[in-house]
Amino acid sequence: MSGKVSIESQELSQYPSYRDDEIDLKELFLALWQGKWIVLVSTFMVTIFAIVYALMAQQKWTSEAVVTVPQPSDFEAYQIMVNGYQPLFHTYQVDEEEGIMTKLDVLVEPINVFKIFIQQYQSRSNKLAYLSSIDAFQEEVNFIQQEFTGDEYLSQEQKLYVHWASKLFDIAHETKKDAPDVYVYTLKGESDTDQDSFELLQNYIIYASQQARKIAIANLNSIVKVKEYELQQELSMLQDQAKESLEAELAQSRYALKITEAAGIQRPIENLGVSDLFPINIGANALAAKVKVLEELDQLSVLDPRLDVVNSELRLIERLKIDKNADFETFRFIDAPEKPLSRTSPNRRLIALLGVLLGGMLGCLIVLVRFAFRDK
Repeated sequence: MSGKVSIESQELSQYPSYRDDEIDLKELFLALWQGKWIVLVSTFMVTIFAIVYALMAQQKWTSEAVVTVPQPSDFEAYQIMVNGYQPLFHTYQVDEEEGIMTKLDVLVEPINVFKIFIQQYQSRSNKLAYLSSIDAFQEEVNFIQQEFTGDEYLSQEQKLYVHWASKLFDIAHETKKDAPDVYVYTLKGESDTDQDSFELLQNYIIYASQQARKIAIANLNSIVKVKEYELQQELSMLQDQAKESLEAELAQSRYALKITEAAGIQRPIENLGVSDLFPINIGANALAAKVKVLEELDQLSVLDPRLDVVNSELRLIERLKIDKNADFETFRFIDAPEKPLSRTSPNRRLIALLGVLLGGMLGCLIVLVRFAFRDK
């Protein structure tokens, strides 16, 4: 009997014991309870640190505005200026949807006007030019000039420009399939206070709008200048052609007059020399009158009516004036900029909550590590 028991005990001893590797949850909870003060102190300390950080961290406030394509009434003054020059331009494109178009029609397309504004808003050079008027920016530039020199100064200045330029940005909304021509942008401006962010965005929108108006007017002025130069060249060419034609006609008439005088033909004779180079059939009297008229002729448009058309177009350009100070809008607000109601960062509630969680986890980790080493 005793031999049987010893054999069973030997068989059981052959299996490895996993007792030492088992986790006793009761012991873990007991250890955590015993180390509750460590957990509480850790949670308290980390939470305090998180709160201090949240209170001391630099605040960011973001002001927003939503803009879209302007309505025709928004840039009526610009349309009036552009349409004044329409008679100068002939049709250059026939579109199945838009119909007959000229070069100037492109300028007053609302989407093209809006694109000019967005390009000016996104322009880095415009941002830097605008930021140069802000006192806080100038103070930082002056500080860099005093503290750094040479390549290091250039590097620091570049970083400063990039940092400040990044405070003004935009987000393009995706166009819908049923309305592919609807363009909507959210414009944003970031600063340290709600008032500063509002003023930063509002004033830059005004500045970008002014630049967009200048570009739109400059585009019109450029096209008109090119057209004026084209008309001047056409006028010069037509005048030269008319003068050459006049000289040729006068020379022919003089030769014809000599022939008729030599032939004694004073009056018109029917069917005489009609197809000849010199029109002697009209007689010497008529030819003498013709030569006299041609010699006194100073209205070249009599020979080429196109001269009157070109001259009238040039007079139109001279009469019309492009108003460089015309006031019109290149965009329309969906939502105008306002003071933000809450800061963008830091999120103090979230930071405090994360402090509590991290502090509790750190305390539990300390207690469990001590428990593990104590058991060993």
